[in-house]
Amino acid sequence: MLLWRAFVCFPPPSLSDALDMTNFACSHFSAGSWAHYLPFFHSRVPKLYIGALFPMSGGWPGGQACLPSAQMALDLVNNRSDILPDYELELIHYDSMCDPGEATKLLYDLLYTEPIKIVLMPGCSSVSTLVAEAARMWNLIVFSYGSSSPALSNRQRFPTFFRTHPSATLHNPTRVRLFQKWNWSKIATIQQTTEVFTSTLDDLEQRVKEAQIEISVRQSFLTDPAVAVKNLKRQDARIIVGLFYETEARKVFCEVYKEKLFGKKYVWFLIGWYADNWFKIKDPAINCTVEQMTEAVEGHVTTEIVMLNPETVRGASNLTSQEFIAQLMSRLGGKNPEETGGFQEAPLAYDAVWALALALNKTVAPLRAKGRRLEDFNYNNKDITAEIYRALNTSSFEGVSGHVVFDAQGSRMAWTLIEQLQGGSYKKIGYYDSSKGNLSWYGNDKWIGAGPPADQTMVIDQYRYLSQKLFVSVSVFAGLGILLGIVCLTFNIYNSNVRYIQNSQPYLNNITAVGCVLALAAVFPLGIDGHHVHRSQFPVVCQFRLWLLGLGFSLAYGSMFTKIWWVHTVFTKKDEKKEKRKHLDPWKLYATVGGLLAIDVLSLMIWQIIDPLHVTVEVSFITKLKSCLITKLLRKCGVVFGYKGLLLLLGIFLAYETKSISTEKINDHRAVGMAIYNVAVLCLITAPVTMILSSQQDASFAFASLAIVFSVYITLVVLFVPKMRRLITRGEWQSEQQDTLKTGSSTNNNDEEKSRQLERENRELQKIIQEKEERVTELRSQLAERQALRSRRHQSSTEQHSRNHCHNSRLPLLYK
Repeated sequence: MLLWRAFVCFPPPSLSDALDMTNFACSHFSAGSWAHYLPFFHSRVPKLYIGALFPMSGGWPGGQACLPSAQMALDLVNNRSDILPDYELELIHYDSMCDPGEATKLLYDLLYTEPIKIVLMPGCSSVSTLVAEAARMWNLIVFSYGSSSPALSNRQRFPTFFRTHPSATLHNPTRVRLFQKWNWSKIATIQQTTEVFTSTLDDLEQRVKEAQIEISVRQSFLTDPAVAVKNLKRQDARIIVGLFYETEARKVFCEVYKEKLFGKKYVWFLIGWYADNWFKIKDPAINCTVEQMTEAVEGHVTTEIVMLNPETVRGASNLTSQEFIAQLMSRLGGKNPEETGGFQEAPLAYDAVWALALALNKTVAPLRAKGRRLEDFNYNNKDITAEIYRALNTSSFEGVSGHVVFDAQGSRMAWTLIEQLQGGSYKKIGYYDSSKGNLSWYGNDKWIGAGPPADQTMVIDQYRYLSQKLFVSVSVFAGLGILLGIVCLTFNIYNSNVRYIQNSQPYLNNITAVGCVLALAAVFPLGIDGHHVHRSQFPVVCQFRLWLLGLGFSLAYGSMFTKIWWVHTVFTKKDEKKEKRKHLDPWKLYATVGGLLAIDVLSLMIWQIIDPLHVTVEVSFITKLKSCLITKLLRKCGVVFGYKGLLLLLGIFLAYETKSISTEKINDHRAVGMAIYNVAVLCLITAPVTMILSSQQDASFAFASLAIVFSVYITLVVLFVPKMRRLITRGEWQSEQQDTLKTGSSTNNNDEEKSRQLERENRELQKIIQEKEERVTELRSQLAERQALRSRRHQSSTEQHSRNHCHNSRLPLLYK
C-alpha cells in the first residue's frame, strides 16, 4: 500500500521508469531497507493522535524523563514497517503539574480542541483518577505510565483504564513478607491524605491483618506532617510505613530529624520511585540541612516495582534495557538522572507507547473486516474503543521494563525491587515475586545497630527480686526484736506477783508483747518473693503477711489503746463519777481488746472470702515485679486505713489528755502514751509512702519493715525496760519473792493477793511504828536529861539565895 501511495503521489514519467522504480523498491524493501524511506511515506499517511499529560513539576515531576522516553518510543514505532504501516502516531502533551485542578482544564482542551485523540495518557494517580473516570463518557481508552493508586483497579468505576505502572498495592505483599522475615508483629503508618495512599493503606491493613500483624499507630496529614510525626514518637512507633509524595517526604523527614525518630531503633519503609537524591534537594519548605536530612533517612527501606528489565533481552522495540538507558541519557542531554524526575518510571512510559502501538496495530485487521478504519474513530464510536480494549487486554510482550502483561483490572503484573539506603546511596538487597511468593535475598542488608530493631519496647520476663542483703539485714533485726519480745513476755509473766508489775496490768502488757512478736514475724513474709517461693505459693505468702501484721497491730496497739482509754475515761469525768469508776474490773479491759481484735479478724475474713489477695506482675520497661494485688485497691485500703488512722489519731489524743494524770491502778500509762505517739507517727507516715513506693521493691520493703521494727523496739523498750530496771536496782523482786514464801502460798487468786498485800502493808506500818517509838524514846530521854539538868540548876540557885539571906541577917548585929 505504501508503494501504491508513492506511485499516486509521484507518478513515473514512463512505463519503463515505473518498472525500474518497482524493481528498485522491491530489491531494497525486501532487503529490509524500509526504514530509510518510511519518513518519506509516513509524512503522507493518516495520523493517530495521543493526548498526554506529563507532570513536569509538582508533587511528582515524572514528565521530566517520561516525556523524552515516550517520544523516543514514538520515533521508533513510526519508523517500523511492521507496526501501523498505514498510520503515524503523534503525541499532543501538556504539563499537568500533578494537579487535578490543572488537569481538568487541560482535559477540556484535549477533548474540545481538534484533532480527535484516540487515546489519553495521564501521569500521576490523582490526575489519572480524574481522566479515567471522565473518559468513558467520550469512549476513550486511558493508558497511564505512572499511576499506582489501587483505586484505579476498579473496573466498574474505570472501565477503559490500563497502566504499565503496577498498582501501589503490589508493594504491600513485599512489605508483609519483609515484616515476617524480620519477625515484626507491630507496625505504624503515616500517609499523605490523598486517594492513592489511602487506598494503598487500606489494602495494607487488610493484608497485615491476615498475616496477624498489628497496625498500632495510623497517622495522616494534608500538608504539614509535624503533628503526625510527634504522635508517632509519642506512641513509641518503631517500624513505620510512609506513604507520601517526594516533596512531602522531605517535610516528613525534616520533622523526623527534629523528633529524633531515626537511628538504630527505627526502620522506615518508603516508596521507591523518588529520585535517588530526593533528600539532598534543597527545598524552601523545610528548614533542615542536607546533612541533617541525610542522617535522618539513613537505613530506610524502599519497595519499588521493577521498572527496568535486569536481564539482557531484546524485546518488541529491539532494544535491551541497557541500550534504552543509553539512548535516554543522550536525549536528556547529560542531565543527572538523580535530579531528573521520573527517570525510574521512564521505561514504563516507553513500554506504554509500545503497548498502545502494538494494540492499535492488532485492531487494524478486525476493523478492516468490519469495514472500519482507526482514522474513523470519534468520541461516539464504541466499536473501535472495544477493539482497542480487547487488544490491550490480551497484550503480552517483552519490554525494556520486563514482561508486559495486564490483569483483569488493567494493572501491570511485575516483580518488586527491595532497596536500602546505605551510606547515602541505595543498595539492592532483594527481589520479590508476589505472584509466586518467591523472595530473592542478597543478604547485604545493613543496620545501624546489631541487626533489625525490635518492633516495640521489648518485654523480657526478667523478674525484679528483693535485695537479699537487705532482706537478711532486716530479718536479723526482726529476729532480735522477736527475742526481745519473748524476754519481755517471760519477765512479765515471771514477776506478775510483784506489786509494781501488778499495778501495770501485766496481762495487757503480755498481749502487747505477743502483738509485737507477731508484727515482727510479718517482716519475714513481707520480704519473701518469687526468689524464695513458686508463683503458685505466692498467694499464701500474701495472706500470711496480711494476717500476721493485722493481728499483731490489733493485739499490740489495742492493748495500749485500752489502757489509755480507761485512764482517760476514769480521770477526766466529774468527781462524783470518778468515785464510782475508780474500781477497775480487769475483764472490761480484756473485753475491749477482744472487741478490737474481733473487728480486725472479721474484716480480714470477709476480705479473704470475697476478694482474696492474688499475684500480679507489674511490667516496668524490661523487668517484671511480682506483688500482691488488691482489687479496687483505693476503696478497700481507704476503708482499712481510715479505720486504723482514726484509731491512731484517737490514741494520740487520749495520750495527750492523760499525760498529767497519776494513778496506781495503771502505773505505766505515761509509758503507754509515749509508745502510742511513736507507733501512730510511724504508721501514719509509712502507709502512704509504702503505697507510693510499691513499684520499687527494695525501697518499699525497707521502709515498711524498718517502720515495723522501730515501732516494736520502741514499744518494748518504753514499756518493759523501766520495769526491769526498777525491780533490779531496788531489789523489789527479791523482797516480794521472800514475802511470797512466808505466806506459804503461791496461788494467784484474789484472796491470797489481798492477804499478801495486807501483810506487806502491816509490815510497813510496823516498821513505821517502830521508828516512831524509837523516836519517842529518844525524845523522852532527851526530855529527862533536860529536866534533871533544870532541877540541878534550880537547887543550886536556892542554896545560894539561902546563904545570901543569912549574911544579910547578921549584919545588923554587928552594928548593935
